Amino acid sequence: MSPADTLTLEHVDKSFDRAAVIKDVSFELRAGERIALLGHNGAGKTTLFKMALGFLQPDKGGIAVLGHAPGSASSRAGTAYLPEAVAFQKALTGREVMTFYARLKGAVPRKALGLLDRVGLSEAAGRKVGTYSKGMRQRLGLAQALIGHPKLVLLDEPTSGLDPVSRQNFYELIEEVAAEGATVLLSSHALTEVEARTDRILILSKGRLVADDTLSALRARARLPIRIRVRGTEGAADRIADRLGGTRVNGCSVDLFCEPDGKVACLASIGELGGLVDDVDMHLPSLDDVYRHFSGITAGEA
Repeated sequence: MSPADTLTLEHVDKSFDRAAVIKDVSFELRAGERIALLGHNGAGKTTLFKMALGFLQPDKGGIAVLGHAPGSASSRAGTAYLPEAVAFQKALTGREVMTFYARLKGAVPRKALGLLDRVGLSEAAGRKVGTYSKGMRQRLGLAQALIGHPKLVLLDEPTSGLDPVSRQNFYELIEEVAAEGATVLLSSHALTEVEARTDRILILSKGRLVADDTLSALRARARLPIRIRVRGTEGAADRIADRLGGTRVNGCSVDLFCEPDGKVACLASIGELGGLVDDVDMHLPSLDDVYRHFSGITAGEA
């Protein structure tokens, strides 16, 4: 394990009732990274989180959290966790919740209360948690998770219940946390959200780690086709289709598909059409496309 690694798994296995849930999983997470952990329900994401937190023990292999055993005092001191279904004592106010967790973590309550403002809950700090919406409780959960400047932040479906503005604010906060040197590992089914907001992608499928890289590198490995939409000038779509092939769409455009290494040649062919072309849009394979490829999911299984 490198000194810069915050979470390391080495050939980890985990089974329940003889059914394998995690199978020979290895990876290292480094300081300042934002990593998306993707996988279908039952892929092993939550089990992986629980092992990193020390709630479960691997059947085989090793796990190190900040250089220490999961669940040890040293690893707990530097780790934060936000579950998908966060729950707090309903009779406490948001301010009281933050004060309680600050004292539990040995942090200064006054500094912890500033996190309520960062998650947009300063005006609701004096209200009882029982009056909070699900999205407000999730934001309170994120605030308490960040008490004490953790070095490893584990987030399980963190934007569940958040409205679009709150989701945007959430990812801005995660970017700030990573910029300060923390490692952020988040699991999510909202692939469109995490596509541009993470540095690295881990994909679990049936307990196995089937992908671990940046999105651009995974696109290159998958060799999925690039879609180029050519919008013609008035009445030119048929002539464009005759010259380039492709599929006519919406009466005025043509969709072309090319291999990644054929992109330049395809654009050159489009350029030769001159005044027939009004505009060109290029669509790289999305994270959803990449996820389906490495998970072996077909369109009919979505």
